[in-house]
Amino acid sequence: MEKVAYLGSWAPYVYGLGLLGWLLFYGRFYVQWLASEIQGKSVFPMAFWYLSMSGSILLFTFGVFSHSRIGTMSHCFNLIIYARNLTHLWREAGALSRRRSWAIHGLAGFVVLCAMLLLGLTWAHSTEGFEKRTLIWIGVGILGQGLFALRFLIQWIVTEYKQRSVVPVSFWPLSIAATVLLSASHFQQQEWLYAIGLVATLPIYFRNLWLIGRAGLDGAAEA
Repeated sequence: MEKVAYLGSWAPYVYGLGLLGWLLFYGRFYVQWLASEIQGKSVFPMAFWYLSMSGSILLFTFGVFSHSRIGTMSHCFNLIIYARNLTHLWREAGALSRRRSWAIHGLAGFVVLCAMLLLGLTWAHSTEGFEKRTLIWIGVGILGQGLFALRFLIQWIVTEYKQRSVVPVSFWPLSIAATVLLSASHFQQQEWLYAIGLVATLPIYFRNLWLIGRAGLDGAAEA
């Protein structure tokens, strides 16, 4: 709460916005986990992508108000990938119209452009008084976020190649490594909302790897 205390009477509302984003974004993997347990294999339900989009927007907004450098960067560019996965899922379900396709891509593109502007303003505002130790931990966070971005870049490439929403096995070890680095950075900067949310997803990543190994699959999880 101290990160947004400067907002005065608006602080509880902004923090509540962050908590809602926290529940949606990090809770998406618990939805994915339950769906996987029910089917006995690693799967990604459509709800995962809806939760990803809505939670990411809210956590980015919270990051702007709390001046979180890594928090804003983590949720700036990923909407495009979420939108592409939804597009493929809608196409498979026979629910993709031209209007719907334009709407989801237009919305994602607009939000990302606005997010890029706010990301720049957040970093410009929060670079004052940087210490060497802080820079090191920010570097750790950037490395972790780079691995998170890489997992979805690979997932996006595989999805576009196969023309359906697919999550390759590399997604999970990259997620584990990225979570360790990024959560350490958030903990050091006392950004508890992001840090705790990240750590809470670790058991899900390991469980998905176990399910994939038990099923003897090639690692590709589908909706």
